[in-house]
Amino acid sequence: MPWNKNDYPDSMKNLDANVREKAIEIANALLEDDYEEGRAISIATSQARKAIHGDGEERVTYEVISRETDWVLMKADGKRAIIVEETKAELLQKAKPYVNEQNGILKIYEEDGSIQDTLYD
Repeated sequence: MPWNKNDYPDSMKNLDANVREKAIEIANALLEDDYEEGRAISIATSQARKAIHGDGEERVTYEVISRETDWVLMKADGKRAIIVEETKAELLQKAKPYVNEQNGILKIYEEDGSIQDTLYD
């Protein structure tokens, strides 16, 4: 089912309207080319930002990492947690919109420290 201005993925709700419209357009095209939905959203968001804002914009990288008894969102070279949650799933629900709103890049790590995924790159 194609997305439109009134019905689009939750991860796009915090995007500027013009970026969101472009992302919806790109994501629908990727879905037609049989891309997996999550991957289509990620690619579309990234490409829409580049199309609207250009490539010259400096972007901050954020990391979702495990810390002793919880999961935290931090800037890549930061020392303080921005968001702290008990589970990775709870953290990602808050971290994705936050990083998206900041026009950042999100690196998600496994508990063992290996990289799981990179979003909004």
